[in-house]
Amino acid sequence: MHKIRILILDAQGGGMGAMVAKKIRTRLPDAELMAVGTNCTATENMKNAGIKAVASGENSVVVCSSRADIIIAPLGMVVANSMMGEVTARMAEAVSSSQAKRILIPFFSCDNIIVGVKDIGLSSLVDDAVEKAVEISRALCG
Repeated sequence: MHKIRILILDAQGGGMGAMVAKKIRTRLPDAELMAVGTNCTATENMKNAGIKAVASGENSVVVCSSRADIIIAPLGMVVANSMMGEVTARMAEAVSSSQAKRILIPFFSCDNIIVGVKDIGLSSLVDDAVEKAVEISRALCG
């Protein structure tokens, strides 16, 4: 049976990625979890949340995006130069071109406004993202 590969991406402080990591580990304990931060702080926070396979930087985003079945990331990870310039064009292209199912979490502080999406708070957004990952995982793995 295929072991689902889930990539968690984050930038800046890595708080969202750490929240996702903690929740997804309990919901999908058999999944292969990877975390990549655009910087060392984001990566360290996801590592402290229990992810063993962690890396930092542009090339890690590119390589891991091509290996994932599911990517969970802030919306800004598909927008070049977003998140105060931490997301490079190469990162955004890798995430948006990946064959993985992308679960994008909208942040209302990153200059990307999605009409029709309500600000329900980060915790609720993370809960929704994890539930969607569980659904997709079941569909992919049977």
